[in-house]
Amino acid sequence: MAGFRQRIPGDVGIAMVAHPSITLFLDLSETGGIIRETGGTRRCGSFVAGLLPGGIRTGGREGECLQIRLSPVVAAALLDVSAELTGTVATLEEVWGRDAARVEERLRATPSWDDRFALATDLLTRRMAARPRVEPEVVEAWRRTLDGRGRVRVEGLAEEVGWSRKRLWARFGAQLGLTPKRAGRLVRFDHAAHLLAAGHSAATVAARSGYADQSHLHREARAIAGLTPSELAAAPWLAIDDVAWPS
Repeated sequence: MAGFRQRIPGDVGIAMVAHPSITLFLDLSETGGIIRETGGTRRCGSFVAGLLPGGIRTGGREGECLQIRLSPVVAAALLDVSAELTGTVATLEEVWGRDAARVEERLRATPSWDDRFALATDLLTRRMAARPRVEPEVVEAWRRTLDGRGRVRVEGLAEEVGWSRKRLWARFGAQLGLTPKRAGRLVRFDHAAHLLAAGHSAATVAARSGYADQSHLHREARAIAGLTPSELAAAPWLAIDDVAWPS
């Protein structure tokens, strides 16, 4: 979780970069401080960005925002239609249900960020306890994908969890909303994007992230984020990660 106080007048400013998590943006302002823009359309208020969101910019008026990143295995146990969020955005109500407004009101009425984090943790924990979990084999396959920074083979994952490749492909996709191969691709890209943001050269990043060469990295950056490696290196969305989400 991270808390943000926005002091940006007027326009929507920061383009989202694909990240291997589902992200909740909870608007704690009184008048719709968060603005998101997708496909030329602007909307205010809390929203949820799924895996591989495309063309989303976020920013807005003065206000406060609680941002929560959920791994896909956690999101699948917490949110309605979480497996259908890949490449899309949704309102908080669409994935949380009729209690969404009450959740916003409780967080908005809580004065300190520490208390807000504690309340959000309690709300998430209670909701998760009352809902079905993701199958352990899918959880383990996702964990190994993260540990391997996306450089994993689907056949190897299937063998490690004791499933056939076909079964892993089907169950992973049904519960997390993307195939194991696509998950690996996203995790590897995220690792590369953060190396670029840390100041490493594209050639170095390509070698360290397992891309065939610098041109391969360039194609992946274009395909996943719509940016060149040099544009990723300067992306404000990645620049704040070390502060907002310390490793």
